[in-house]
Amino acid sequence: MTDLATLLEVGGPVAALGGGAAYARARHPGVYWSTVGLPVSTVRLLSSYSSVMEACGLTVAPSRLRVLAVKATTRREVRPVPPRRGIIRPTATGLRVRLRLASGQEPADVAASAERLRHAWGVHAVYVTTIKPGVVELRLVGFDVLRRVRMPRKLRPDLLRVPVALREDATPFIRDYRTVPHQLTLGATLSGKSMYLRHLVAGLARQPVALVGIDCKRGVELAPFAPRLSALATDPEQAAELLPVLIKEMEDRYDLIKARQGIAPSTPDEEITSDIWGLPEHERPVPVVLFVDEVAELFLVATKKDEERRDEMVTQLIRLAQLGRAAGIYLEVCGQRFGAELGKGATMLRAQLTGRVCHRVNDEASAKMALGDIAPEAVSAACAIAPERPGLAVAGDTSGGWSRIRTPYLSLGDAAETCREWSHLVPDLPALKPFRPDVPVRPPAETPGPVVRPRPVTD
Repeated sequence: MTDLATLLEVGGPVAALGGGAAYARARHPGVYWSTVGLPVSTVRLLSSYSSVMEACGLTVAPSRLRVLAVKATTRREVRPVPPRRGIIRPTATGLRVRLRLASGQEPADVAASAERLRHAWGVHAVYVTTIKPGVVELRLVGFDVLRRVRMPRKLRPDLLRVPVALREDATPFIRDYRTVPHQLTLGATLSGKSMYLRHLVAGLARQPVALVGIDCKRGVELAPFAPRLSALATDPEQAAELLPVLIKEMEDRYDLIKARQGIAPSTPDEEITSDIWGLPEHERPVPVVLFVDEVAELFLVATKKDEERRDEMVTQLIRLAQLGRAAGIYLEVCGQRFGAELGKGATMLRAQLTGRVCHRVNDEASAKMALGDIAPEAVSAACAIAPERPGLAVAGDTSGGWSRIRTPYLSLGDAAETCREWSHLVPDLPALKPFRPDVPVRPPAETPGPVVRPRPVTD
């Protein structure tokens, strides 16, 4: 009986500790990783590093000098040499360690064994990054960071750089318009495309940038951000009037560049290799970001007259995509589908959109429209996005690289409040004033009046 009582006394706290760890792992994976996962994975990596590398085929035969030294000093067996391991650096989501590759090895060899390393060291994923020739970094992620997205706290926003999502390797996905000037974002209904757009608008609202919107769904997506918008078109007719104004603004900026740099006025715009960033800051025009939501609405026509208007708008969008970057005009094109079936010019416009973000789509053809021409292997990843994970997407660019990302939740009210708070940053662009949306005046908050209580009745 005494032994049984002792066993129960010891087993109770152990069971409670195990239950607490299981709860933390399911509900608070970051806490579980910091307290349990990090020490366990570190011990596994240190104790099994050489054997795991040998099992993965990441070792090389030792040099003759090493063989002679080992035989002369010890009697142990001469084993193959793994890559030299650097210091293990723990992070809030995993581990980082650098490896110096041996002669004859390449980063692709390590990347091919990433899945084996993941199982051997008990982590969620392993990613390989080349630091410099002969040195790679292993980024071990301890848990699924895309299940509950939490953006890193130490982020330095810069002009035209907006952190909008989290990558699957726990690094932020930053929308950099200076590097990737134009982007295509696709996604079916309830896929999280609108959430992605909210983060972009809310992030740019804090910067000295002109925001222009074309939302042919009567403005239901972009109208809440009206206090921060310099122009808004809510139907194809208004868009047909707005786009020529943007073209004229682009041409005026090219004339400014020509005058500043002494370029002949007759020089075609296509031959000007500089941009507005070479101008002095006091002469530099404000950057313009054009959001086009549901781009298919600009392509759909019902009459012959609409077809002519459609061709003009598509031509103007293509010109903005081809020449707008140097003038500081950037495009963010969103839609559910975007392919050749939309009509003339659709494929040509898509080819000018360097960045691609594909949320959950309804068919494989839509994923191929977004990613098939830049990263064919990413198409299957986009088709595998589950409906119960809104905001999850595959991001890529014309370099061929791609990764899974997920946008954190941001309510429409919070995004609209951000635009209202920073409405004083709306730049003065006279050409866009006719298209400035009407901003409804917020009613004053009602202050509760004094409570009137009935007078007690006395006999």
